[in-house]
Amino acid sequence: MPGKLIQYFNCRILWKHKLIREDLWVRDGKIQNPRKLFFDECVMPDQRIDCGNHILAPGYIDLQLNGAFEFDFSSNLTGIEEGLKKVSYGLLQYGVTSYCPTIVTSPASVYKQILPKIKRKNGSLAGAGILGLHLEGPFISIEKRGAHPPDHIIGLNGFNTVLETYGSLDNVAIVTIAPEVDHAGEVIKKLREREIVVSLGHSTANLQQSEKAVCEGATLITHLFNAMLPFHHRDPGIVGLLTSSEIPDNQQIFYGMIADGIHTNPAALRIAHRAHPKGLILVTDAISAMGLSPGVRKLGQQLIRIHDHAAYLDGTNTLAGSIATMPHCVRHFHEATGCSIEEALEAATLHPAQCLGIEKQKGTLDYDSDADFILLDDELYVLATFIAGDCAYDPYSIAPTNCC
Repeated sequence: MPGKLIQYFNCRILWKHKLIREDLWVRDGKIQNPRKLFFDECVMPDQRIDCGNHILAPGYIDLQLNGAFEFDFSSNLTGIEEGLKKVSYGLLQYGVTSYCPTIVTSPASVYKQILPKIKRKNGSLAGAGILGLHLEGPFISIEKRGAHPPDHIIGLNGFNTVLETYGSLDNVAIVTIAPEVDHAGEVIKKLREREIVVSLGHSTANLQQSEKAVCEGATLITHLFNAMLPFHHRDPGIVGLLTSSEIPDNQQIFYGMIADGIHTNPAALRIAHRAHPKGLILVTDAISAMGLSPGVRKLGQQLIRIHDHAAYLDGTNTLAGSIATMPHCVRHFHEATGCSIEEALEAATLHPAQCLGIEKQKGTLDYDSDADFILLDDELYVLATFIAGDCAYDPYSIAPTNCC
């Protein structure tokens, strides 16, 4: 028997790249086609929820999250299950309904401890869903390592190196690799055969090397502009992929951007967006200080000072990493580029889903997709978060009391 049918009304929903005034119908965790409900089933809703003329959009998807709420996916080797629960639940307040826990460059022993314990799972009232791991390293350029520990960066000696290093690829969704390293092409092809997205990053690659990697199957760029050669008019490097004429016709290039107002200048955001808007994906790349109140905290072996949407090594002006939340990135991207609200929202919903090839289930409000969505005001602040049609976060009592 079908479950309870819920009608969300008095809202503007993100539908086919436009905000339109329409109701949203949900049953059994899926978005329903109202025509079938009316004409085929002749049913009425069991519950109606007034959305207060707010925006109803798909839940945010973060493809690059290193940690949050004092938990780091790469270094907290004990209590991984509890840490995942804490992060997944905390993300609901930011409208994130699915994400990829990200492991930075680490020794093989760490990968083999962590990877089996972080498995794909659907979101629930207990927290955001896990779409698979993003392994950022260790097959990267030591010159463009950023905050990655140099002692654990290694070269490739074929695909066996990947298997020996990670131990298992069962729970992996994305691997970041520098395309200029030896045997990168072979590895990219093997990863794609396993339906793992290959991202190019932490790299000194020129444009020709980058184009070759795309032809071999790479489809994503890890945090564009950060940890790669700067744009040069004679050889734009990885950045040149945004307008390259060598991309296969059947292949889409996506690229992550940290739109926190700190890691990427607004002018760079505008350049990237105007060059290739359909490939832009907002990522937080947040560290374990995300979600913590301002002040000095000890994270790992370092004292971190949290101030004004940024985290610094205490006593210095050195950035310790991003602490941006996804709603902040969406708002900043919208303001900095002058893009439409629809474009800003799709950069954090539709595009990451398309990148992972899950756009029929996530990142849209299309019929039969998962009913993971958020309620936003006109300034794009999150008012409520819904997973499978159930209210998972509602601090303002937007939904009826029997919904949450």
